Amino acid sequence: MIPQEIIRRKRDGDELNAAEISSFIAALAAGQLSEGQIGAFAMAVWFKGMSRAEIVALTLAMADSGDRLQWADIDRPIADKHSTGGVGDNVSLMLAPIAAACGLAVPMISGRGLGHTGGTLDKLESIPGYMITPDADLFHRVVKEAGCAIIGQTGTLAPADGRLYAVRDVTATVDSIPLITASILSKKLAAGLETLVLDVKVGNGAFMADRGQAEILAQSLVEVANGAGVKTSALITDMNQPLADSAGNAVEMRNCLDFLVGRKADTRLETVVLAFAAEMLVKSGVAASSDEAERMARQALSSGKAAEVFARMVSMLGGPADLIENPDRYLARAPVAKPVPAARSGWLGACDARGIGVSVIDLGGGRRHPADRIDHRVGFSELLPLGTRVNAGEPIALVHAADDAAAERAVAALAAHYRITEERPELTPVIAGLL
Repeated sequence: MIPQEIIRRKRDGDELNAAEISSFIAALAAGQLSEGQIGAFAMAVWFKGMSRAEIVALTLAMADSGDRLQWADIDRPIADKHSTGGVGDNVSLMLAPIAAACGLAVPMISGRGLGHTGGTLDKLESIPGYMITPDADLFHRVVKEAGCAIIGQTGTLAPADGRLYAVRDVTATVDSIPLITASILSKKLAAGLETLVLDVKVGNGAFMADRGQAEILAQSLVEVANGAGVKTSALITDMNQPLADSAGNAVEMRNCLDFLVGRKADTRLETVVLAFAAEMLVKSGVAASSDEAERMARQALSSGKAAEVFARMVSMLGGPADLIENPDRYLARAPVAKPVPAARSGWLGACDARGIGVSVIDLGGGRRHPADRIDHRVGFSELLPLGTRVNAGEPIALVHAADDAAAERAVAALAAHYRITEERPELTPVIAGLL
């Protein structure tokens, strides 16, 4: 099929059939299309949109552009979770071992930081020796024996998505819901999932700041994934403040270890982790109800089984076997730590979550350019949640920096990201909806 004819039909608002979409994506994956043709196709989709059937066909075509993982020898339900990204969002690090401890197999393929949001892989790389790109045999063995493995995408999984995204990134077509949907789900389908739970963030620290747009994206993801044969649901969660009380890489890894040994109970983070664990267990048929599933997840934590799964995964992927028992031996600390004092007395009423994420990048904890090296030591910890009463001068967070000058800049920046009010604020529930 002639690529320019497919582009013309989509430009004119016609609905493409599955054969046309498959032909175009196969040519893209084979390197037979020019960047101009790829960009023109993406722009046509941006302007004209796609029907649900078109998005399903696009997703399947991109998933089929490379390898598909097989799990026939694993007698557990194959499940995963995906987040659209946020600040202090380290849910995956705890969720995967909890779900595995409850009887699921979780082959979790994660990404690096994008814009102001932190990346699961960057956090894992703060663990000495941890291999984020193991070979296929080791990945399979870790999932089978430990129950979960959190790794990065290989070049053989949905390669068409990587080529299309690179062009979208420089042609102002990233924010197309059909293209976002196909990009996210093609990789999940290629991972051989049976069930998937999606975390669609909304708020000033999310890519979707508007609730209506978040619901549209969540609906698209759920309908297309189910249409492609993966049992899928989505939770819409609040990102108007950091989810964890840390934002960075090694600091969030410490937060994860604290969570797994029971030191982060009764937090917004615990609410989200347990909600996703429950949804994964119910969706996979392991639990009959959300209440039963949450009890299972809590038992996996309190018994230490989830921590054991995490420790085994880390060890099998090259990290230290005693990371949970001896985090200070392995997780590097920044040389400078400074408290951020409250500017005045009152309530922590609101914050700029996106600004906090950008401040982590300014400290060196994220990338301005793809080739930048990350300083895994830096970031913020002990972030107080919104709705906390503070006195003037009381610490609202702790800055971890490479030097005094960087620390002072970060202290001033973080203080400016918070608004202290005279009256106690009404807070948005952390779980905003289920689709």
